[in-house]
Amino acid sequence: MLHYIGKRLLQLIPVLLGMTFIVFMIIRAIPGDPAQVILGQQASEEAIRALRTTLGLDNPWYIQYFDYLKGLVTGDLGQSLRTRTPVVDEVWPYLAATIELSVFAVIIAIIIGINAGIISAWFQNSWFDYLAMIIALIGVSMPIFFLGLLNQWIFAIELDWLPTSGRMNVRDPIESVTGFYIIDTIITGQFDQLSTIMRHLILPGTALATIPMAIIARMTRSSMLEVMRSDYVRTARSKGLRMFWVVYKHALKNAIIPVLTIIGLQMGLLLGGAILTETIFAWPGIGRYIYEAIGFRDYPVIQSGILIVAFIFVMINLFVDLLYSLVDPRIKYD
Repeated sequence: MLHYIGKRLLQLIPVLLGMTFIVFMIIRAIPGDPAQVILGQQASEEAIRALRTTLGLDNPWYIQYFDYLKGLVTGDLGQSLRTRTPVVDEVWPYLAATIELSVFAVIIAIIIGINAGIISAWFQNSWFDYLAMIIALIGVSMPIFFLGLLNQWIFAIELDWLPTSGRMNVRDPIESVTGFYIIDTIITGQFDQLSTIMRHLILPGTALATIPMAIIARMTRSSMLEVMRSDYVRTARSKGLRMFWVVYKHALKNAIIPVLTIIGLQMGLLLGGAILTETIFAWPGIGRYIYEAIGFRDYPVIQSGILIVAFIFVMINLFVDLLYSLVDPRIKYD
């Protein structure tokens, strides 16, 4: 197991290195001069040249790239061209916000998606099966920006049940310790704020969870249908075991492997693809952070933000691979 983990970690190096190079070259192909964007359209040529020299933008691209790599080796993600703040110091609150939102969305997607898929397979061709698959098809097909706006209109504007945007009530801020507001309210004993944080999470979390929930439900149903036709399931039922235990203890354990793969991929996609949800609900996550940096041609922020998301995505996939051996003892990583 340790040999396998070490081998997979070593494989990260060329993957992340290639990713940094591709991103480095692509973002420098974006039209516009960062110095011009920072100083404004009325800035003089002398001021623009001076700022480019200060920021190191007048160096050849390969020198800029190797300077960036040298910084990565020492844990330096660079300095924001716009705020002049080290990226490593300002990125964490945005990353924590996206992780909190994504984890919340994945939990909703897993709980509802897996159980909907199981029940659909259990009662194949029933009204619940047809209804669940129709809803799953709608969930996959519906654009997330439309669903987010629809949620805001119904639950925030018409019913006035939930807030429309943000992570917390700006008039009553919480004391942040870890950057994860749910954990912070528990650590600091601000239990009155916990319900407020959860209410702010519900609308963006459900909007973000819709697509992975639908995909997980469809995959779970498909995998369960295949397993339910197996000989050992028929044997367990013939022994008089209750159908609930046959489904959840025997069938699900053997059907969960492809579902775990989908969950891992969806978790990684949520981290990088939450920008629409974060924009609609004014959620201060890393997606919005990178998006705003693109508008300012803030190269270090864009490069580092994408690198962090890519690293987390790969680590999630590694974690899912390791879960396989825990779920199915037949899988060995020797």
